[in-house]
Parts: sequence; C-alpha cells; structure tokens
Amino acid sequence: MKTLILGDIHGMGIWKHIIELEDGLDHIIFMGDYFDSFDIPGIDQLHNFNEIIRFKEETDIKVTMLIGNHDHHYLIPNERYAGFQPSMAWNFVDVLKKNLRHLQIAYQHGNFIFTHAGISPIWLDKHIPTWSKSNAVDLINELYEFQPEKFNFSTLQYDAYGDSIHQGPLWIRERALMKSNKGDDEFKKNYIQVVGHTHQEDIFKSFEASEKARGGKYYFVDALENGGYAIIENGGIIPKQYS
Repeated sequence: MKTLILGDIHGMGIWKHIIELEDGLDHIIFMGDYFDSFDIPGIDQLHNFNEIIRFKEETDIKVTMLIGNHDHHYLIPNERYAGFQPSMAWNFVDVLKKNLRHLQIAYQHGNFIFTHAGISPIWLDKHIPTWSKSNAVDLINELYEFQPEKFNFSTLQYDAYGDSIHQGPLWIRERALMKSNKGDDEFKKNYIQVVGHTHQEDIFKSFEASEKARGGKYYFVDALENGGYAIIENGGIIPKQYS
C-alpha cells in the first residue's frame, strides 16, 4: 500500500501535481489548514478547497482530510487566529460546514497516527481519560464532533505560541509535543506521530532530525510550500521533494 502525505495546503494547488507524479497511490492524507494564505487570494483558496473535495468524491483513491487550526477557527464563533480572513469568512464557514462529513481530527494508519499538530497524552488524559490504544483515534474524532471547543487555542492558552504540553491536536508545537510524551510508555511506545502545523524549510532535514534526535517517533511534514511531502510504503515513511 502506498500512502501520500501532504502538509498544510493554505490554498496551494501543488497537491494536484504531486498526485500526478506519484504512481500507484492507494491513499492520500491531507494534513489540514486549507485556508489563510498571505499570498493566494481568498477566492482561489476557496476554489482549491472545492477541488480537493471534488477529487475526494470522484477518485478511486482513498482520501483522508484532517482539520487544521486555520480551518477550525472558521467553525467556532469568536475563535480567531493569525491569518483569519474576515472578507472570506462567510464563504469558508459555508463550505466547511457543508463538507464536515469529509473532515476529521485524527487518523490512524498502522502504528502511525496523523493529526494536524500532534497529540499530547496530557491533553488526552484530561479530556478523554478513558482512552486506550484501541480507541484513542475514534474518541478524539468523537470529541471533536460533539465538543469542538475542547480543541480551541483560547481555551488552552498556556503559551502564546502553543508551546505547551497542555495544548491540543490543533495547536501543540514540536518541542511541547515531544516533552508531553516524555516518559509516557503507553502512548509513545505504541504510536509514531505524523504532524503538520509547524513549517519545515527542508523536508529531508526534518526527517533526518526525526530519525536521529526524535527516535523515529515524530515526523513533521509541513513543507509543502517548498515542495516537500512524504510517502508511506512497506511500513516505512520517506521524505520526497517536488520541483
């Protein structure tokens, strides 16, 4: 099985070229953040999102679409992050609500867990104390469906940048994510986390650091702006570059 992982979209259409380039795909995972580009006009971001939805509905390839913080803040009243586009807010809210059935917070693929920013066991223990290895992803998705405010940055604002072990799967940053899992045998032992959210200048350097300094337990894939993406095949994850 060949799985393509595409980092934060932010209105970019590069995903179409990468899909054309990669033969034999069985599964595509979008890591979220479909909106809030500083360079791409809002109407083009909207069109791009609709193209992703249409692709998902028409292709024979399995497509998983995660929710990012730059999507979430259009769905939650009074939750606004940097980059929020008030002139397009109604359009973004409308298209997101119409397509919520296509979106989810977390996804598991073997021992890989995908969320936009990462899962802190400290956040998980607080909001879903009944979680286990067999049900964590399902319960996270269920919590978002019924209590999306549990994922708000404003509710969990322990640090202005999101660098807090208490932050949720839409906001936690690299250092806090790894710190939150330190010594947590159950979660860290069972899962490899793949996340976007924090921009990576070089997908190859990011993966090299994941292997050497992070013990192969965390892979940061928000490198699409520079053409970086990843493939999972034969149980392994590898970085790739589109140019």
